[in-house]
Formats: sequence, C-alpha cells, structure tokens
Amino acid sequence: MENLKSKKIVAVDDDSTLLSTLKMLLKLEGFENVEYFTEPKKALDYLKDNRPDLVLSDFMMPEMNGFEFLSKVKELYNDVSMILLTGYADKENAIKAINEVGIYKYIEKPWDNEDLIINIRNGIERSGLISDLNQKIEELSIAKAQLEKYSHSLEEIVMQKTADLVESNTKLSAIINYCADGIIIVSSDKKIIQANPAFENITGLDKHLLEGKSLEELIVSDESKLQKITNEKREVLLRDLAIKNFINDKKIPVEINFAPILYDESGSETNYVGVVRNVSLQKEMERLRDDFIATLTHDLRTPLLAAIQTLQFFLDGSLGDIEDRQRTLLDTMKKSNEDMLGLVNALLEVYKYESGKLNLCKTTFSLKSFIEDCVAQVQPLADKKHIDLKIIYENTDGAELTADRNELRRVLLNLCGNALNHTKENGCIEVSTSDKEGDLILSVKDNGIGIPQNDLTKLFKRFSQGTSQKRSAGTGLGLYLSRQIIEAHNGKIWAESQVSKGSVFSVMIPKSLKTKQTV
Repeated sequence: MENLKSKKIVAVDDDSTLLSTLKMLLKLEGFENVEYFTEPKKALDYLKDNRPDLVLSDFMMPEMNGFEFLSKVKELYNDVSMILLTGYADKENAIKAINEVGIYKYIEKPWDNEDLIINIRNGIERSGLISDLNQKIEELSIAKAQLEKYSHSLEEIVMQKTADLVESNTKLSAIINYCADGIIIVSSDKKIIQANPAFENITGLDKHLLEGKSLEELIVSDESKLQKITNEKREVLLRDLAIKNFINDKKIPVEINFAPILYDESGSETNYVGVVRNVSLQKEMERLRDDFIATLTHDLRTPLLAAIQTLQFFLDGSLGDIEDRQRTLLDTMKKSNEDMLGLVNALLEVYKYESGKLNLCKTTFSLKSFIEDCVAQVQPLADKKHIDLKIIYENTDGAELTADRNELRRVLLNLCGNALNHTKENGCIEVSTSDKEGDLILSVKDNGIGIPQNDLTKLFKRFSQGTSQKRSAGTGLGLYLSRQIIEAHNGKIWAESQVSKGSVFSVMIPKSLKTKQTV
C-alpha cells in the first residue's frame, strides 16, 4: 500500500475549487507524489518529460476537453491508466472515451470518495501490471532471440518467464476478485462461464449456480439490447438495465460494458467479458435531484406570480400615475418575471412527465375546431411579420380527435411558435393534417433558415438549444416537452429539414381519428 501512495499521479481540472477538494482527499489518503493542473496544455508539457502512473482528468474544460486531453496522453503513454471525471449528462462522451481512447474508468460527479480512492488504487496497480506485462513480453522476445545462441538454457529461461507470468496473473486475479464492480465472462450464446464475487453479491447466487445461466434469466431488458453483445464486433456499453437479485427479489439498476476477449481459429469472437456496475446510488441521486428541482420550481411560482401582479398594479394605474420612463422599466421587469415563470412552469411539466405523475385527460373533440383555435392564437404574431399562415386538411374534414386537448395544444403552439420565430418576413407556414388509417399526422412546415442534418438528432433532447446555428434561443425544453407529450399518447414526433429552405415538424398519434357521425 505504501508503495502505491508513492506513485506519480497527474490530476487536471479547470475548476480550482474541485481541484482543491481532490487535493485534500488525496493528501488525507497519503498519496505523496501528485501534480495538479488547471490547464490541460500545461499538464501535457509536464507529461512529456515525466511519466505518470495514473492520470485523472475532468471532461468539460475550456481549452481542451477531457476526451482530447486523454487522447494526447494516450499517444505519450499507451499503458498508463486514465480516469475521466464527468457529469451524468456527459455519459455519451464517457462512452466515446472508453471506446476510442481506451480509458480505464469514468467516474460521475459528485463522486463517492471511497469509490474514487478504490479506483485510483486499482488504476495504479493496473498501470504497473500492464507495464510489467509489456516488460515481460519484451523480455520474452529477447529470450527468443537468445534461444538460438543459448539453446542449452531454454528450460531455465522458460521456467523463469512462466513464474513471472504466473505472478502477474495472480495479481490480476486478485484485482478481479476484489473489484467493486461485477465481472463476468459469457459465451457467444450469452451463457455465463465465470463470475467474480461482486457479481455474485448483485445476483445473490454463488458461482456454481451462475455458471451456465443465460443472461436473459438475470438481466431485465428488451431483447434488442442483449443482442448487441454478439452483434457488435467491439466494446458495447449497455445502460438502463436491471439485474434480478434472487434473495430479496429486487431489481438492481446496472450498466454493463462488454468486450470480446477470445477468438477461435476463424477469427470470430467466442467469449466476452462484461464489467457490471451497480448504479443504484446514481439513480437515487437523480431522483433526489429531480424532486429537489420540482420542489424548488413549485415554490418559485408563488413569489413570481405576486411580483407580476404587483407590477401590473403599477402599470394599469391602480397605484397612481407613473412616468413613461418608470413605465418602461416596470414593463421590462414584468416581462422578465413572466419569462422566468414560463421556465418554472416548463420545468414542472417536464418533471411530471418524467416521473410519471401526470395522467392524460383524453376527450373526443373536433379536429378542425382544435386546429383553428391554436392557429388563431399565433395569427397576430404571423400578421406582425407578414407571414402567410395556412391550414390544409387532407381527408380530415369533419374528423374527430381523441387526445388530451390541452397537452396537444401545447405541442402545436410550440411548433407554430418555433416556425414563426425562425421564418423571415413575408414567409409562409403551413399547418396540415391527414388521416392515415385512423392515425393523425399533424405537420408544421416553414420556409425558414432550416436545420443541418447533423443537428436533427439533438432537437428533442432536454435543454438542447437546437442546432449549431443557434436556431433556438430558448431554454431547450419546448421540443423535449413536446416529445414527452406525444410519446405519452404512444405517438412519435420527428423533424425533416434543409438548410436555407425550411423545416417540417411532424407528429403522429396512432388510432386517434374517427369520422364524425352525422344525424
């Protein structure tokens, strides 16, 4: 242990406060040889002349992100363990770092101190083992060259190298057996061949009962996710899974990273190793975070409404006459408070959908009346920009729609509002409806600035600002909330676009239309 604490560690994070916290933690744990940097470029200059045993890096940094920084470290020292510190929202980047750079671990912020220290120790040991193994391989190559000259010493050399490899294997086995994450080896037909004690604890079964079991018996997931294990010819990270514990019958949320490890004579993978991480703590932290946001935003509504009403009293003269300059300032304050109230309401709606606490109130109503009411609300904005706002009904005359009218109205107003914001003066917007065997297809088409193809997949994510062209200057919740509403109706929402030619946002709600019966 003392030997580990003398190993060289390089830590990089542009947040000096976070770096100070890390420095205090490592100092308390007795790590003596640690270099700290707030700038990744300075860290690289240092690393060119100083070989580390472990590199810790934040992901979000201004000069160079963690992915770019660790890629350059990988070029300098291929066998050094690297740990990426990242937020839960940046998991896709962490996965990319695992697949492309080959980092040892990613740890989510805020980290658990004990878990971080364990991973640092394991990472240092791993660097040493890989370095030893590479050294042994090099020594074996030298031994092979010497074999022709010193054939009489072959047996002695082989015995020595075998002993060294056995020692390295023993150390590696110790790491696997005492690793906090579950580790399993599965065959190409997804049968468990071997499991470590951590995985036994997750399932509640010992290795004798686990061996030969199919992953489908243990993992709660749709079949398509498990198919990726053998379909993909590279590392695969599976998320949003759960493993059944056979002792208490609980479902434990996990993430599993699979990679091929053995090959047969034909070159195809025969076995796969999976690292199973228990993410119960992260899921609980997410739930607490969302509950906190929901509570906070809910409590903000009352003072905001009070402020808006008070400002309105000043503006409408209820509290006496005010000067024009005062009216302008008070009006600006009122609009700012209304914008903040809109954000608070949007956050509350997002929380309700994500937590499953909002039940749809479906009714049957006239599709034409619904469309015309929504269009009438945005018509003044269209008139102000001299935009031609059209309604087109395709085989939906007299049709009735069964849905939650208020929630669907929110979606259509959001799509029309976006189209108006990003369509130039004298442009044209078409709102069209069609009946596809009882499915409602609702589209909003504009001839605005358009969206690059690479950005289309980002549109419906939470807090997405739209595109690299800064199409949207809002909170990034409008389209995300629209997606939640449509998916709650078991429908789909998508976008098609061409830059400088315009965009079409479409919604499909299955089996929601019927022809109105006439008497």
